Amino acid sequence: MILAALTLQAAAPPSAVDAERAFNAAAQAKGQWTAFRAFAAEDATMFVPQPVQAQAWLKDRKDPPKSIEWWPIESHVSCDGKFAVNTGGWKLPEGRVGFFSTVWRREAEGGWKWTVDSGELIETARHRPAEPNLRRASCAGKPVQPPRFGYREGPSESGASPDGTLAWHWHVSSSGARRFLAWIWDGKALVQVIDDKIAASGK
Repeated sequence: MILAALTLQAAAPPSAVDAERAFNAAAQAKGQWTAFRAFAAEDATMFVPQPVQAQAWLKDRKDPPKSIEWWPIESHVSCDGKFAVNTGGWKLPEGRVGFFSTVWRREAEGGWKWTVDSGELIETARHRPAEPNLRRASCAGKPVQPPRFGYREGPSESGASPDGTLAWHWHVSSSGARRFLAWIWDGKALVQVIDDKIAASGK
């Protein structure tokens, strides 16, 4: 039992960037939806384009012949190291490209699971840096509450790391238009680092 626990801990990706890369590698080696199921938290949300419970949507979904591939460009990490938001680019097998923003949570055993996954097609591929830009929240001061949003319709959800130094929010309108935002604490204020605005399908 102890040996198994140590083996699991040693195999756990040490950072959210490592988790993102391991996630992509698993998709290439084992299959796209197989990897999505393996790396998704039980309470994870994804968008198709309306929000769905990821594990329920992914259940029994067959892997495509070739997987999408993706790469992290930025990783924003809470001061306590328990949450991160990665953003980057992706490419479909036939050549179309897009971007993603994913919320990651460090689990009790030390590994990482994604809890929110959002993305969309774009015309020009995002660059592939040798190493993504890593930004860790300040541990100084007392983080303020992130902005509050009010909507007339459509589901939305806000989240934050336990220490409040990393926060995120998403909203999907009835048309399917979506917005995903993230903020990081710099010691004095919550600074917006992501604002993904995704038009409704066909617009």
